[in-house]
Amino acid sequence: MIDSHCHVDFKAYNKNRQEVISRAQEKLTAIVNSGASLGGNRRTLQLAAEYEKFIYPTLGFHPDNAARADFSAVKQALAEIESNIDQAIALGETGLDFNDLDNSEDKDKQVKLFETFLEMAVEYQLPLVIHARDAEEKSLEMVKKYPSLPQVIFHCYGGDLQTAQKIVEEGYFISISTIVCFSEHHQELVAKLPLSHLITETDSPYLSPFKGQRNEPAFVEETVKTIAQVKSIPVEKVASVTENNARDIFGL
Repeated sequence: MIDSHCHVDFKAYNKNRQEVISRAQEKLTAIVNSGASLGGNRRTLQLAAEYEKFIYPTLGFHPDNAARADFSAVKQALAEIESNIDQAIALGETGLDFNDLDNSEDKDKQVKLFETFLEMAVEYQLPLVIHARDAEEKSLEMVKKYPSLPQVIFHCYGGDLQTAQKIVEEGYFISISTIVCFSEHHQELVAKLPLSHLITETDSPYLSPFKGQRNEPAFVEETVKTIAQVKSIPVEKVASVTENNARDIFGL
């Protein structure tokens, strides 16, 4: 099993990061840590260097941060991503998050930065990890303008089934998080979408499948179990197919 999207660099793990990673190593073959800010990219690269062949880095800038950040910080983040591009297995997370966002100026900032990442993904031929919230269809429209993208992952997808099916029809992948363990909507998505286009994640430290407990990469096992239950197929098959999907996408 692979946790294809988590944030073990976050301060939520400062007191026991080593223990969390050790638990992940007992159950998983790899975790993909996703950079979401200037500092997050730096920490992600450091973790990947410390846990070579187990933690793999993606480098990005979260759309929420894009709306808030000073232009100079964004510019510096992009420069550092390019200077470390050979170490990244993908770009992202990046994308659009229009949840509770009414300010057109902030939306424009997100769109422009997303376009920059789309262009970088084409230039460096790297997969793109997309955060799309209340903007799934808009994100897909933008992605389709770049047919030479090597691969696209809609991480922690929570949009409607119709858009999800369009994403799959384009040959892109949908990442199912631990939210599927307690969300009927996500279980309905899993029931209707082909396993061939799914990968698994936790989005740790968020979306824990256990009430009152911080999420962590080892809990991706719960995602795998729930997908297996919803689809009425063996857990081993879900684990194998989703891991192979992630390996193919990220070149692991």
